Amino acid sequence: MNILYIHQYFITPNEPGGTRSYWIAQELIKNGHQVTMLTSSSKFIEPVKEITIDGIRIIYIKEEYNQNMSVFQRLKAFLNFMFKSTQIAMRMKDVDLVIATSTPLTIGFPALMLKWFKKIPYVFEVRDLWPEVPIQMGAFKSPLIVKPTRWFEKTIYKNAKHVIALSPGMLDGVLKYISKDKTSMIPNMAKKDEFWPREKDISLSDRLGLKKDSFKVIHFGSLGIANGAESIIESAKLLKNDESFEFLFVGGGSTESKLIKECIKHGLTNVKFLGKYSMKETSEIVNLADVSIVSFKDLPILYTNSPNKLFDSLSAGKPIIVNSAGWTKDLVENYQCGFYVNPNKPQELVDEILHLKNNVELIKVMGENSRNLAETVFDKSILTKEFVRVIENQNV
Repeated sequence: MNILYIHQYFITPNEPGGTRSYWIAQELIKNGHQVTMLTSSSKFIEPVKEITIDGIRIIYIKEEYNQNMSVFQRLKAFLNFMFKSTQIAMRMKDVDLVIATSTPLTIGFPALMLKWFKKIPYVFEVRDLWPEVPIQMGAFKSPLIVKPTRWFEKTIYKNAKHVIALSPGMLDGVLKYISKDKTSMIPNMAKKDEFWPREKDISLSDRLGLKKDSFKVIHFGSLGIANGAESIIESAKLLKNDESFEFLFVGGGSTESKLIKECIKHGLTNVKFLGKYSMKETSEIVNLADVSIVSFKDLPILYTNSPNKLFDSLSAGKPIIVNSAGWTKDLVENYQCGFYVNPNKPQELVDEILHLKNNVELIKVMGENSRNLAETVFDKSILTKEFVRVIENQNV
């Protein structure tokens, strides 16, 4: 098939961020399909730039986006890409199937137009339940926004040939509108060949200015409002006078500057903001850590998340502390590879960190459980094949 894959924030492994669409595209190509990725970038001068990377034909639309933007600026970026991508998609020839992956929900608009006007079917992938996420986070308040966005969500799902959700909670949100036989649940993916346990690179630790023998707790990935990393800082305050701990942040986002100011205000020398890195570099830094934390604000809609950092932490063979009372809590507890802590009770995180630090054998066992789960259930070599099976079963 000739597949048009629409993902506004597509990246390759050489860039910071999630690479799910890259690996799926690679598996589609491996199975004889042609893939054109329609995405955005601000790194090119041209309004539209076409290049080929690792067999993927990529069409970049010039559009600025970052997590420091206001709600209005983000909506503007979403709408700009929606209209520009629709214009390009409507001119494309010989497209057999469209894959549209959120967020934002507006990514479904060009797919919908291709179905309505050119009879080209689409598969829609739900990475977040929009508009429920911005509604619960307070970004969407007016009924003039809430009502039409909920209608649009329903319309996108109902017109899709198939809908793929990234977590059980997201699937439940989709099933409010369409039947189960039109859906699949394929979570985010571990990458066992990109994140794996090995000897720690002490020279890297030195270059990053980290202590040699500290107990290192890492949060890697986005530092947006939804991540609620303030709760980690509150726990770091409680360990302020214990120099044997370090809290590491890799990545960036809209709350990073605020978090840094809070650390400066309280004289926290046990918190390090290391910046953004490629996947390869991030893997090396994660390997230095003793435990990984996956953090979100305490909102019911965020309990449905399927975070990249969780699956990469599994692959890296780390014990994982989650603070979201949803399916990720069930996962780490059922497979005995981590703990749940209440994000509103910073002492709970401190207690679990102390518990792990004082139980080397528990760290080893939980790390092995994590790695085994990554290899046997969640690795991309397994889940990309499942994704391609779903695509090929659409009989277009």
